[in-house]
Amino acid sequence: MNLMKYKYLFINMFKCFLFSVLAGLALAVSQVVAQDQTGFISLDCGLPSDSESYNETTTGLHYISDYDFVETGDSKSILPEFQAGKQQETWHLRSFPEELRNCYRFNLTQGNEYLIRAVFLYGNYDELGNLPKFDLYLGPNKWETISLTNASTVSIKELIHVLPRSYLHVCLVNTGSGVPFINAIEIRPMNNGIYNNTESVSLNLFARLDVASESNQTIRYKDDVYDRIWIPYNKDEWKQLSTNLTIDSDGDNSGFQPASIVMRTAAVPKNVSGSLDISLKVDDPSLQFYTYVHFAEIQKLQGNESREMNIFLGEEYWYGPFNIDGYLSTTTIYSISASSINGGNYTISIQRAENSTLPPILNAIEIFSVKDFLELQTDENDVDAIMKIKSSYGLKRNWQGDPCAPQAYLWDGLNCSYDGNDPPRIISLNLSSWGLIGEILSYLINLTSIEYL
Repeated sequence: MNLMKYKYLFINMFKCFLFSVLAGLALAVSQVVAQDQTGFISLDCGLPSDSESYNETTTGLHYISDYDFVETGDSKSILPEFQAGKQQETWHLRSFPEELRNCYRFNLTQGNEYLIRAVFLYGNYDELGNLPKFDLYLGPNKWETISLTNASTVSIKELIHVLPRSYLHVCLVNTGSGVPFINAIEIRPMNNGIYNNTESVSLNLFARLDVASESNQTIRYKDDVYDRIWIPYNKDEWKQLSTNLTIDSDGDNSGFQPASIVMRTAAVPKNVSGSLDISLKVDDPSLQFYTYVHFAEIQKLQGNESREMNIFLGEEYWYGPFNIDGYLSTTTIYSISASSINGGNYTISIQRAENSTLPPILNAIEIFSVKDFLELQTDENDVDAIMKIKSSYGLKRNWQGDPCAPQAYLWDGLNCSYDGNDPPRIISLNLSSWGLIGEILSYLINLTSIEYL
């Protein structure tokens, strides 16, 4: 009998030991996954604060609740019939029925260039069937007007932005056409500053195309180290080339690193004397564009073969003649200044150079429109002081986003000065009737332009 007790005791001890080992292994695996996403911020907006974070099944991206990044708004869910076929981070949303401007704040320390993505899916969450229209702001500057076409379509806005400071505000602004909401915010550091060649403007994604896609599926993380989203793009007049071999995604040391799976397929014209032409409709003909074209030679060329190309934007010659740098190696050609369009289309044509024996080839392309964010943020020392005052007194109200900018959303109780090219300064602070108790804060001394208190 005692022997049996020892036997059961040994078995239970072994089970506990095995559980500990497996738990430790699971923790190690989760840490490895987290390391792969170092610097990534992936918010499931509206996910209840007591819900566990999760890895989205199709991408493996790790999402957390937005609870610690925003002070206002209501947690909602899209209706179940709109969830089918949609990624999990779109199932919840945060709506903002109160205040004109509601803002998320992010402290960002992984360099200064970031991919910023905002995701919207109405999903009739309020059961009213009325699609709202509202504005999306980045800091004090308007980024986009969000105008959804139907309840089941996911709208994604993406920007590559160089931060002037180590923090960022993403704001939703009520323009009187329905309650603003947001489903997900995704922020990715571009560690090499790879797109930072654009005269300090921000780049609003217009198109990112996986040319001659074999799978006809959207490609993103983990295939793309920066979690860029590549959309399949094919044309009937193109012939598809592909390889199973690995592509050196940074062959020209430019740092762009387009996903290898994207670069393993390419298009050539079926007519060997033809060109590769892309034409995309542009709603605003005043837009200017930056273009990044990615090439990889996936055919082993013979000694008597050559592939030389010229690139035209619209009717104008842009670049060439040039060769791709080596077999299975990526070459990226990109804009160093913005270009305008003629008419209502963005068009690019890749043509065979005069001495080339082979037709042109194309693997992938990224096109961005220029965003000039001209509104200046409030003086940094003033922001630091007023944020410490807000935190110390526990002030909620509508103190969100930039204190002074834009002027239409000035914080309650503040007045600011606006002097041309200089950042706005806080010159007046009125906290009367706010029910404050306790000592006067020393942080007030740091508001060095204050004229009235």
